[in-house]
This record gives sequence, structure tokens and C-alpha cells, in this order.
Amino acid sequence: MRTRIAPMLAVSDAKAAMEFYKAAFRARVLWDLDGAVAGLEIDGAPFFLAEEAPKYGTREPASEGFTTVRIELLVDDPVAVPKGPQPIRRMLQGAVLDPFGHLWLIGKILE
Repeated sequence: MRTRIAPMLAVSDAKAAMEFYKAAFRARVLWDLDGAVAGLEIDGAPFFLAEEAPKYGTREPASEGFTTVRIELLVDDPVAVPKGPQPIRRMLQGAVLDPFGHLWLIGKILE
């Protein structure tokens, strides 16, 4: 197994977040612990969702007043993702602020 880094996103409603990511990014649910914590993947890239739990250091962006993580989603066809990206420097990139306050930068490094 190769080493991977997978973000865990704090959200107010993990079940709603799973549905959003499935529809918006074609994410696939890998596992779901009663809707409170879940593992998903987009084309083999894993990420996790957890309902906000301040006592465990998990706060969603709305609680902080700003996005708490910036996510770079690099795919072969970024134009096929809901928000069409624009070329910048040596990258094709667009941004999506999801309903839970997380900023997703969707793009591809241009050769």
C-alpha cells in the first residue's frame, strides 16, 4: 500500500454532505458509521467526513467564520466537474465553495 494523505472535513450534517459530494463530485461512500463519520473517495482519492465535535477539535467552517481547509482536487477532466475551471499559469483550475463552507479547488496541471 502506498502512503496517502486524506483530509477529514467537519460538517454540520454528514448524511447531507455525503449526498452533496456524491452528486457534485461523483464521490463513492466507502463506509458510514451511522451518519456521524464516513469515508468517501473520488476516483480512488479518499477523504473523510465527521460531524462537528468541538470537544474533539473538529469544527466546521461556519463555526469558525471561514474555511478551515483548502482542498485541491486534481482530475483528468476538470471541466466535467460542476464548476468549469479557467486556465491559470500552468494549471486549469476552478473553485467550488461547498454548502458546508469548504473550499475545493478543482484542476489539472497542464503539461
